Parts: sequence; C-alpha cells; structure tokens
Amino acid sequence: MFVLMQILSYNAHKWPRPPACLPHDRLNDPPNGSLVAVAGLVLVRQRPGTAKGVIFLTLEDETGVSNIVVWKKTYEKFRRAVVSGRLLRVTGRIQRQESVVHVVAEIVEDISPMLDLLLDPTFDPAAP
Repeated sequence: MFVLMQILSYNAHKWPRPPACLPHDRLNDPPNGSLVAVAGLVLVRQRPGTAKGVIFLTLEDETGVSNIVVWKKTYEKFRRAVVSGRLLRVTGRIQRQESVVHVVAEIVEDISPMLDLLLDPTFDPAAP
C-alpha cells in the first residue's frame, strides 16, 4: 500500500481519473444535496455496532480524502464493491454538517482494475 501511495503522490499527473469524478479537494464547491462522483483508494472501512448498519468509508485521491456514508440499503446492493474494492468510484449526494463534508453513497463501483494502469509503462493519461 505504501508503494502505491508513493506512486500516486509522486506521479499525480499520471493518475487515471475515472470519467466525471470530482477531485476530493473540490468537494466544498457543489451546493449541499448536489449529486457528485468521487473516486479513490479505500483507506478505512468502519462499521460501528452503534451505527444501525451504516458503513463509513474514507477514500483518498491525489488531492485529499473524502468521507463516504453508505446506508444499509445501499450496502446490501453494492456489498461486494464496499467490502472488497481497493479503488472505488462513489456516486452520491453532498451532505454538510458544520465544516464536515460527506458524500452519501447511492452507487458504489469497484474500479480496482484501474490500479494496473499506474504500473503500465505504456499508459498515457492524455490519450482518449
């Protein structure tokens, strides 16, 4: 994991950003309730016993981290991606509580195969 993070940090320009994904450092831009998509490496998965089936994810891209809330119904629909994905694309709604921004997940996609592009010497991020 450390080596992968070094690749992301030192070669941020080569990050194969999934289409239509907002960088994490721009999550303050859209209004509360806006539909957004973010993608990132899964740093943390939490399922507190007191959270009534809610799962909290922390994703990281080259610009920062994002907090993802996955309600029980969404978790049941996208369980495999939530549990085993290393790189996720999450589509959901912005939720602000004071100075904290969350993305409430509606769709969770496992895009872990994109990680292979980071190690491919022929990968050209500028190519269509």
